[in-house]
Amino acid sequence: MTEGAGLRDGDLPDDLPNDLTAAELGMWQAFRNGSVYDLSSGDTVVDDPHGGHPWGDERTVRARIVCWLLLDGPPALAGRVSSLKLVGVRISGTMDLAGGTVEPYVEMRRCRFDREILLPEARFTTLRLVDCAVPRLEAARVNTEGDLHLPRCRFHNGVRLTDAHIGTDLLLNQAIVYRDRSGRSIAADGISVGQDLQAEMLESHGELSLRGASIGVSLSLRGARLVNPYTRLALNAPQLTVGRTLYLTPAGVGSSPLLSGRTPARGTRIQRFECQGGVRLDDGRFGDAVDLERARFTFTDEQELSLRRIQTPELRFLGERAERGGVVLSGARVVNLMDRADAWPGPGRLHMGGFQYENLVPRGPFPLERRLEWVTAATAEYNPEPYERLATVLRAGGEDEDAREVLLAKQRRRRETLPPAAKIVGYAQDWMVAYGYRPGRAAVWMAVLWAASSVAFTCADPPPLKGGEHPAWNPTLFALDLLLPVIDLGQVGFWQLSGAWQWLAAAMILLGWILATTVAAGATRMLRRS
Repeated sequence: MTEGAGLRDGDLPDDLPNDLTAAELGMWQAFRNGSVYDLSSGDTVVDDPHGGHPWGDERTVRARIVCWLLLDGPPALAGRVSSLKLVGVRISGTMDLAGGTVEPYVEMRRCRFDREILLPEARFTTLRLVDCAVPRLEAARVNTEGDLHLPRCRFHNGVRLTDAHIGTDLLLNQAIVYRDRSGRSIAADGISVGQDLQAEMLESHGELSLRGASIGVSLSLRGARLVNPYTRLALNAPQLTVGRTLYLTPAGVGSSPLLSGRTPARGTRIQRFECQGGVRLDDGRFGDAVDLERARFTFTDEQELSLRRIQTPELRFLGERAERGGVVLSGARVVNLMDRADAWPGPGRLHMGGFQYENLVPRGPFPLERRLEWVTAATAEYNPEPYERLATVLRAGGEDEDAREVLLAKQRRRRETLPPAAKIVGYAQDWMVAYGYRPGRAAVWMAVLWAASSVAFTCADPPPLKGGEHPAWNPTLFALDLLLPVIDLGQVGFWQLSGAWQWLAAAMILLGWILATTVAAGATRMLRRS
């Protein structure tokens, strides 16, 4: 059952404490051997640290003796390295290592702690607690040279890792954490992790707080389930810095091991990332990407996915559309925006003021009509910026026609904010020349007006202003001279028009200025792009 637990008289040191129990004597000797001390019964139901089956004195050690071993334990036996490796052990009392320096390697599997573990400002090489039942872990400012592993553990009153420094990896895979008195499940504000923070398939009941945290490589919440019906936020991580990628994506479930960073094989059952409560990632910095593929969010009307002012080369907005709540990207800056048409929320629940992106990488069909609906949803009140940003990106990608359609949609949206008189003028501009974004239509109108007015002026036969100092009357040239501003064809100014003919000439001059300006503006845009 226990490797290295057998005791011989020659193995007992002179300074051995007198009040050790049999279980503690075995642990003491296993520590000197560097061997595993296993007090499991072999019955999976009985050995479940999270079950209700009692563990008696035969598998119980006092926390005070554990601390003694770790802080001031006996030397290792010849040829061995001392370490504490416990399996299936019950630790009674409070394990208090606050401020201490623990040099031996520590690993506890399927152990049960009666009271909280206190590790504030303690220093470890590596600490592993695997599948353990712990009332609470208090480890503010803890420091490890290597890993801190807490996979499959259950913490009934939260975990505190505020300002902790983890040399390599922090593992919380498949852990279950319930909230403490402040409503937080994991309080890890200001934590620094040298490499990866893996919390895949984590189950968090309360607020997961990572404010100002710094992760050297990747932060993985694949398949995690964050639930916080008590306060507004389920994930509170403003000013988070991640060297590479933040994963809020599915995880593979099954007999095969969980491989971080790998796409689950075909046929593998997956568990999505689910969040019931608000998410705050404001001012975050991500070296590679923020990945929300297939993420599922459940918000109240007051809650939101807040990505204000984040900076990342790629945002993969590929989750499920939340039925309630909002998405805020105000001030965010990304290079590639990878998205799906059905991932974005509806009107009034999307905010993108100051959102900057350089490339659109749609996943699946995302026609221009849906993209314009996306911009409209983000502007409850008229704001030209989202339209201009979309037009700039489309034009940079060679989609000039789509860019013009976006700018035309901007003008139509602006028209709805104008007073009635200006709105009527806007409708006329839209109908006639599409606000100048379809210059060919203006040229057609000029041709039609020229032809119609030429026919009309054949019936005019106006008298000259000065006898003998006028050209021959030519209704076709006269109509063209009225329509073309600046250019003088030698007809206007020599004839005396009156009544309806005078009004027609004035209307022709006005329409000529409008249409010629429209054509010139369209030509200028084309030359500028070329």
